Amino acid sequence: MLHQILFFIFASVAVAAAINLLLQKHPINSALSLIVVMGALAVLYLLLGAEFVAAAQLIVYAGAIMVLFVFVIMLLNAGLEERTPGSAVATLIGVPGVAALVGLCVFVFARTRIRGAAGYSIGDFHVSTQDIGRLLFRDYLLPFEVTSVLVLIGIMGAVVLAKREDAGPTDRSPDITAEAPRAESQQPVERTHA
Repeated sequence: MLHQILFFIFASVAVAAAINLLLQKHPINSALSLIVVMGALAVLYLLLGAEFVAAAQLIVYAGAIMVLFVFVIMLLNAGLEERTPGSAVATLIGVPGVAALVGLCVFVFARTRIRGAAGYSIGDFHVSTQDIGRLLFRDYLLPFEVTSVLVLIGIMGAVVLAKREDAGPTDRSPDITAEAPRAESQQPVERTHA
């Protein structure tokens, strides 16, 4: 009973933070909401008995990846997001798609209740860290490395986007020479050529 209560609490936190992520106008606030989603997912993994996945979720996603996201956002100097009226195509495809997905979920849950299927109990699967490491670094090495290359490409893309060609003069520009005010004794002496 306690597992179900905790599940519904942290599932609600994850869904609320995900909705907040979409509704925020500033990208930093959206990134912080995404960290809350990742933390709530880590607790859900703990409830399922997957301690390693929960720790990886916190360390890798809520830690490293989110620091990378915040770094990229700050590198791009993203301000407030511009709101557009929306796409008619997204509305025409998205609303029926969401309705179909909700209908499918209701159908599956109702059918499971009618049949009386028990499903899986919490903590039914026991996998050691050694098994996960063997799968990750032997069987699934290629997808793991492709993912790291994609993250590297994302960083490089952020750096390229941050270097704007149309930027106006900055403090580092040679066109601007800012000098501190000089005292009267340090004023340049005018030379007269005779």
